[in-house]
Amino acid sequence: MKVFKMQTFKLFLLSALVIVVLTSVEAVAYQQDKQSRYPQSIEPELADRFSALALACVQQEFPNKISRTTDTAEAIGRPKVIFPTFYGCFDWHSSVHGHWLLVRLLRVGPQDAQWRDEAFNKLNENFTREKLEGEVANFSRPARGSWERPYGLAWYLQLTTELRQWNTPQAKEWLSILEPLERDIAQSLKDWLPKLAYPIRLGTHNQSAFAFGLMLDWAREIKDKEMEDLIVSRSMAFHLKDVNCPLAYEPSGEDFLSPCLMEADLMRRILPSDEFSKWLTDFLPSIPNDGSHEWLKPGIVKDASDGKLVHLDGVNSSRAWNLFNVARALPKGDLRVNSLVSAAQVHAKTGVAAVSDEHYSGSHWLASFATYLMTDRGWLSD
Repeated sequence: MKVFKMQTFKLFLLSALVIVVLTSVEAVAYQQDKQSRYPQSIEPELADRFSALALACVQQEFPNKISRTTDTAEAIGRPKVIFPTFYGCFDWHSSVHGHWLLVRLLRVGPQDAQWRDEAFNKLNENFTREKLEGEVANFSRPARGSWERPYGLAWYLQLTTELRQWNTPQAKEWLSILEPLERDIAQSLKDWLPKLAYPIRLGTHNQSAFAFGLMLDWAREIKDKEMEDLIVSRSMAFHLKDVNCPLAYEPSGEDFLSPCLMEADLMRRILPSDEFSKWLTDFLPSIPNDGSHEWLKPGIVKDASDGKLVHLDGVNSSRAWNLFNVARALPKGDLRVNSLVSAAQVHAKTGVAAVSDEHYSGSHWLASFATYLMTDRGWLSD
């Protein structure tokens, strides 16, 4: 009887030990999985692929979509004359974030990559004081109106933010060249924000939530309290009481930004975690707790040569970084995190796979969105 009890006790200890070991292994695996669920340092192959697309277009003048209001015939000209620095990549804003892409990858990408010399050379050629004087002159035109507001202007602030956070002599030199236009852009946005009576809830360039996020990141980096307060006050007025965002209606046929998810990504920058969690419950009540990804399907592109339809390749990348950021902003233990991350991973895979040089309609800009996603730019503060 005593022998039986001793054997039973030993079996109990062994079982307990196995449970402890398995639990520890599972805990370690969970932590490793938690770390790997979000974008990490960009892989060299992706950096090669994305940089090649930007290098191919930042000095490619045509085809070009010139969008600006003029009050004289003389103000109409070829892109390289009108926009001495940002004339490539089909349009002004795509050129701006194409230059940002190169700066970003030079800063955080592989330091031994073969494309780096070409990137430095092209940026040096485009970032000159003389050429930026032309950009400032274009922006100072009375007929400018709402040109590139808010999307292109917000991307310009993202570009100067990147340079500020890159502590090298070259970055400081480029920043000093870009600062005059940065000052003009920032002031124009400060003039505009108090006049904006309603949010712009589109899935394309004019959307306010995406631009507000980039502008807020810039304001906090440069410590511009006036800009930060304007963006926060406008965001709270526009969105604090928003409920039941119709995510099921997304995407529209030409979206590259999610109105619902981009708004959530903006508000997580502003609200404390617990408050954000409560706000998100009311704003997006359809987020499941079961870790599934089927609740949000990636956008489908049926003709990647169509400049509008290919926008949906971009919405997959931008949705992915929205979902990742929202997940990490929630309090520990929030049951929605796994579903957010699961959907983000599917969207990220789809979005990155679509980046190619097959059609200029997508190749001139999709790599910027993929770089923003895969270098975790929307979450990291530096």
